[in-house]
Amino acid sequence: MRLTSLLVLLALPITQTLAQSNVCHPDDDQREAKLLAFYTGPLTFSPGGNVDALGRGKLRLGFEATYVPEPSAEISRPERCYASNKSEDTRLSPVFPRPRLALGLGSGWVLEGSYLPPVTVFDATPYLASVAVSRLASIGPAGLLLRAHATFGKVEGAITCSEDALQLVNTAEPCYGSEKSKDTYKPNMLGGEAAITFVLGSRTNGYAGAGYTSLRPRFQVGFRDGRPGVAYDSTRIEVDLNRVSLFGGALFQVSPLIGLTAELYSVPEDVTTFRVGASYRWR
Repeated sequence: MRLTSLLVLLALPITQTLAQSNVCHPDDDQREAKLLAFYTGPLTFSPGGNVDALGRGKLRLGFEATYVPEPSAEISRPERCYASNKSEDTRLSPVFPRPRLALGLGSGWVLEGSYLPPVTVFDATPYLASVAVSRLASIGPAGLLLRAHATFGKVEGAITCSEDALQLVNTAEPCYGSEKSKDTYKPNMLGGEAAITFVLGSRTNGYAGAGYTSLRPRFQVGFRDGRPGVAYDSTRIEVDLNRVSLFGGALFQVSPLIGLTAELYSVPEDVTTFRVGASYRWR
């Protein structure tokens, strides 16, 4: 999977017109902010269908794949941080994969984690991690799931101008130069969720809920333009946003140890996506 394509803000034509300031703070309703928010949906560490009880000391290993939609052409154009209004083909990967590990703590508490190791893929190196803590309590025939989650870390590499994007033909076009960019992206997400769980069948449990997430993404450009006298572009793009989410899904137990999961996840202001996965329980 091309990890760089998941961070679409990284397609901004940074070399076409230098930013006026070293730090850019787009407004909440401007395109750069909307573009950043659009891609936090697929990266959010939601329940992903894993809403069953897990006893003390029990472990569950899972893997999920999230569909990554393509943003509209309008929000793919920079508005504040760069003067260019050229629409870029983001060429997004359609899937964001993620492993999951959960540990039962007892009394309905579960600790979850996910990690993408620093393996360079298409000139980008991720150091991304997610954690969550949740508690499932019975309320009659249903259950109440309360959950807090966070996603943090960074992605380093030639994100804005990879080797195949470099060109020395037109100084007015993006990525004019001979050195790949050295960029850093930090997603910085922290949120909470509440969901009602219920039985759909002898082997199937469903759930529906809502969440609130604080987004503090940070992006650091690092590109040396090939034109003499042009300053090194170290522009930072910083956005502070808050988003409400809605979600629902199901867990199907193929066997006592193996489960299949599915979830529809929506941030009404930005994006709707879905996740599918599988898990294995042991100990």
